[in-house]
Amino acid sequence: MQGKITVKDEQFEKDLKNFAKLAVRMGAVDAKIIDAKKVIVQDWVRLKCQYGCGNYGKSLTCPPYSPTPHQMRRVLDSYSRGILMRLPDEWMTTHDMVAKLERHVFLAGYYSALGLPAGPCKRCEECNLKHCTFPRVARASMEASGIDVYATARNNGFRIEVMKNRKQKPTYYGLLLVK
Repeated sequence: MQGKITVKDEQFEKDLKNFAKLAVRMGAVDAKIIDAKKVIVQDWVRLKCQYGCGNYGKSLTCPPYSPTPHQMRRVLDSYSRGILMRLPDEWMTTHDMVAKLERHVFLAGYYSALGLPAGPCKRCEECNLKHCTFPRVARASMEASGIDVYATARNNGFRIEVMKNRKQKPTYYGLLLVK
């Protein structure tokens, strides 16, 4: 029967709430459960990486090595939910937090959990572009995969503004996809 909520669905929603609370305990400023269909992917976002970011082609987590917007749309189609997190202002913390939360959700039985942090990976002074030294924590960023972080955050009730100068602190977001 369509539309019937099963015990499995109820447990999934309960688990998602607990994972969102865990994200906050781990240091996220806020975390919300979202519908994966509300993640906005635009082709132009990846072009902003290519024409505007000095990391293009210098990291395995950045274009042209990261998933294309077309690939990301297909990936998103295989997920039902996600946890969108507003993260602290420190870049490295965002990557670590997303990877730690992904690992926790994976170990809880959601083996398809996939985390996407904000911004390029900067773990290595220079990426060797052949074999990642930190495969357990390195992930393609949302932007590198074509995700419009501004539209996605706004569509899900977060406030995000364009930085107008280098003195302003950026607002970082992370996304954990869960089937």
